[in-house]
Amino acid sequence: MEASSLRFAAAARTLGEVARAAGLVVPGFRSPPRIDGVDRTMKRQVDSAGVETVTVSVRIKGRPWVSVLADMVDGVLATNSLSGPTAGAARTVMWSAVEADVIRGSELEGPARQGQRHSGRVPGAYTGRRGPQPAGAPQTKVA
Repeated sequence: MEASSLRFAAAARTLGEVARAAGLVVPGFRSPPRIDGVDRTMKRQVDSAGVETVTVSVRIKGRPWVSVLADMVDGVLATNSLSGPTAGAARTVMWSAVEADVIRGSELEGPARQGQRHSGRVPGAYTGRRGPQPAGAPQTKVA
């Protein structure tokens, strides 16, 4: 299955909600990367208030959807400098959330679903909104 911008946007919302619920920094997602010939890039910037923001750019055109998702999940992990068992637990939670979206059909597949809006929300997920968290701040364990 090839990636699409609608799937990309739905996955970005879902991954953002899951990361936010786990107390992780949520990167911004965009497509395509500005560097030719690469599948994923990350850009870290510090604004005038000293808050670091991260943008993960992923190429979706002409790539299998699972590869795009893997780059998005890895972008969240890299944004939060997660490694080892914590990264493994976070990866599992994020993949499960995206898989749940597919099972519920929020991926906008098929002509019968076009024109309908879906939130990409994970049922029972944290719904409060938090701004970006500074890098290096203590992180909440996912598992």
